[in-house]
Amino acid sequence: MTARLSADFLIIGSGIAGLRAAIELAGDGRVLILTKSDPGAGSTGYAQGGIAAAIGPDDSPDLHAHDTIAAGDGLCDERAVGVLVSEGPAYVRELVEWGAAFDRGPTGMPDLAREGAHAVRRVLHARDATGREIARTLFDRLGSGPSVSVIEHAVAVQAIVERGMVAGVRFIDAEGKLTEARAAATLLATGGAGQVFSETTNPAVATGDGVALAYLAGARVADLEFVQFHPTVLSVSGAPRYLLSEALRGEGARLVNVHGESFVHQYDPAGDMAARDRVARAIVLEAERTGAPVYLTLAHMPPAFVRQRFPAVADLCRRAGLDLAVDRLPVGPAAHYLMGGVATDLDGRTSIPGLFAAGEVACTGVHGANRLASNSLLEGLVFGGRAGRAMRSAADVGRWPTAGTAPNETTDVGDDLLPYPVAETELGALMWRRAGVFRDREGLEEARALLDPVRRAFETRLLAGARIDVPAWRQVSLLTVGGLIVEAALAREESRGAHSRTDFPDRDDIHWKRRLFIGGVGS
Repeated sequence: MTARLSADFLIIGSGIAGLRAAIELAGDGRVLILTKSDPGAGSTGYAQGGIAAAIGPDDSPDLHAHDTIAAGDGLCDERAVGVLVSEGPAYVRELVEWGAAFDRGPTGMPDLAREGAHAVRRVLHARDATGREIARTLFDRLGSGPSVSVIEHAVAVQAIVERGMVAGVRFIDAEGKLTEARAAATLLATGGAGQVFSETTNPAVATGDGVALAYLAGARVADLEFVQFHPTVLSVSGAPRYLLSEALRGEGARLVNVHGESFVHQYDPAGDMAARDRVARAIVLEAERTGAPVYLTLAHMPPAFVRQRFPAVADLCRRAGLDLAVDRLPVGPAAHYLMGGVATDLDGRTSIPGLFAAGEVACTGVHGANRLASNSLLEGLVFGGRAGRAMRSAADVGRWPTAGTAPNETTDVGDDLLPYPVAETELGALMWRRAGVFRDREGLEEARALLDPVRRAFETRLLAGARIDVPAWRQVSLLTVGGLIVEAALAREESRGAHSRTDFPDRDDIHWKRRLFIGGVGS
């Protein structure tokens, strides 16, 4: 028999967006947080560079908005950008008040860094482990009071939809048992989907679960063709794909080819500090032109400063047998951030009542076709907080009794689950090859022909009530999100931001200056 839990508010995910929402809700009812692994395993803790906010003397929300919209390549929702940049400084100051230990300059003011496509220094940082410091601050603020409970190793696999509303989720617990968690309002804060690609900076848990769960429940998704490929990821055979923060270039690191020559300016006038999509394409093209790797170098900078400013990155390089301050570091792009996701309004509401989303899993349109560096942590703070307030307003506290209602009848298919004809490594390689930095119709159609029939068959089986285990759900998530990325990339016949079609190399504002939505009840 399926076990049942209840709360007033249910949050799936323990990253920055989920924690900020939980803080907003903790005084208004019972909050239950489900986290897929342990609370620190998500992408928030991996964020090195920092959090952008217009708090400097030469900055303003208008200037931050200008840079965000320029990076978004004509597709940002300007209302969402306005919310992000105008509310962001207050959220960041709140973090400082709560004890976040951001680096400070000689005067005691925050030591602001500059990153690609930012006009001024506006990135607060805690050395090169900013995400970890913010997560610590939020966990400390949330505390361990009786109104908040956390279940670790809980994998949400299905939304409970009743009378056209989401009433919670079904999840698989650490012992493999299926459990219902019911609530008056449910927030997806599950992060991104980098594991869809073989080359990624994302942790192993970033499999797109929230996008898959929402889409299979009938929610609209948006802008999934826009996957940001971070340009500078350490590329050493046999070593993990360590992210080399954009803050390195902000402090003076240079990209050079095999001959030691700077090259990005040949592809973009902004050079090494261009937007991420442009630098990523420049690296791929230069590597193809020279037939050799591209490198990031800090050898012209004082070694003591490099090691003091970037201790975590220096340690990652040491693990790969390299010295950050001395050696040329071979780099290449890797999947980093999903600009698209579950379509929401500016308060996290999805197209299904009772279901909210915030952070990387959500898509407000704030990033357009390409996210400005260090806007991701700010997005989680601002829209996580807004979603929390909206959940509080929408929820009828105490609506769900502990017993809940009877779950939908399901059939445990066990080993009879549809065979998965594409191994995860093969899926990742296919997506990287055919839906990576450069795309074309032939490659995308090849990917669709392989993925779509299996994806549709899985969807049919799941919607019919089939019960699955954690490994099978991981496959379903990857396959669902990978298929949706391919579908969206095929539909958008232009190049814009992070979406680059070699068969449609130009930006086409006449036909494509619009967002692309897929799914939704009644669509």
